Amino acid sequence: MPINTLQYAALFQTELDKQAVQTATSGWMEENAGDVIYNGGRDIKIPELTLQGLGDYDRDEGQPIGSVGFAYRTYTMSQDRGRKFRLDENDINETNFGTAAARVMSEFQRTQVVPEIDAYRYSKIANLAGTKSVDTITAANVMPTLYNQLYALANAGVDINNIIVTISYPLFAMINMSGDINRNITVSDFQQGSVTLKIRDLDGAKLIPVSSDRLKTAYVFRDGKTSGQEAGGFTPAQDAASINWIIYPRSAPIAISKTDRMKIITPDVNQDGDFYDLHYHKYHDLILPYARRSSVIVSTAAAFTPVLDSAVNVDTTNSTNQP
Repeated sequence: MPINTLQYAALFQTELDKQAVQTATSGWMEENAGDVIYNGGRDIKIPELTLQGLGDYDRDEGQPIGSVGFAYRTYTMSQDRGRKFRLDENDINETNFGTAAARVMSEFQRTQVVPEIDAYRYSKIANLAGTKSVDTITAANVMPTLYNQLYALANAGVDINNIIVTISYPLFAMINMSGDINRNITVSDFQQGSVTLKIRDLDGAKLIPVSSDRLKTAYVFRDGKTSGQEAGGFTPAQDAASINWIIYPRSAPIAISKTDRMKIITPDVNQDGDFYDLHYHKYHDLILPYARRSSVIVSTAAAFTPVLDSAVNVDTTNSTNQP
C-alpha cells in the first residue's frame, strides 16, 4: 500500500508543533500569541491599546471624556530555519516508514530545534529588556539580589503571582542550597500547552530553571551550508555575556512558532535517488512589544552592548481614536 505522504506530513507537522510548546522551557510564551494576526508570510500584526486614566466626576457634566487608542503594530519575523533528512530505501520500507520517520523528526526537534528556539528567545529578550543589571552572583548575595529585582518589578505594579523568573541551573541550585530560602519556596502547578508541570514558586513568582548554554545574550545561528557551518545549529557569540536570570510578567513576551511546509518525498518520485526525503521548515520569532519592555529585568554576569531589533512599522488602517 503506497505511503500517504500528505497524511504523514500533516500529522508530523501537528505533533511537532505540540512537542515544541510542551518541551521548550520558553513554551509558555506562545500562549500570548492569541491576539496576533498572522496570514502567512513574514509579517505579523499585534494590537496595541492605550487608555487614559481617571478624572474627577462632575455632578452636572458627569465623567470627563476619555480616548481609546487602538492600532496594529507590524513586526517582521526573522527566523526562517530548515533541514532535509534523507533515509535510504534499503533501510526503510512502507511498513516501518512512519515509526522511523517519527523517531528521526522527534529526536531532531528535541535535541536541535527546541534548544535553539529557547536560546534565540532568551537572547532577544535580554537585549530588549528595559532594565539591565550586571551582577556577580555568589551564595551570599544570590537571594538579596534576586529579591531586590523581583520586588522592584512587583513595586512597579506587576502582580508577583504572574511573574516568571527564568534562571540558570547553577544559580537555581545555589538558591535551593540556601538554608534561609526553604520557607519561601513552594511547589505549584504550571500549565504549558496541554502539559501541567510542577515548578517552584518564590513568594508566588514562578522559577523556571534553564541550562546555561541557552542563556547567553548573543548567538551565531549557523546556516548549515558554508564552510565551518555545515553542522548547522547555534553557538554563543564570542562577545556574549551569560544571563543569570530574566524577570518578567508572564504576559510580556509573545512567541510565534510554526512548523511549515513539512514535506515527504518517496523513492518512487525522488529525482535524486532511492531515498525518502523529509523536509523540515521552522518559522519562529519572539516579539517583546515596546510597551512591555519596561517590565522586564535581566541580570547578566558581564556587561554587553544590546543589539536592538530594527524599527517596526505601525499599521493605522484599523486604528481608532474614539472620544
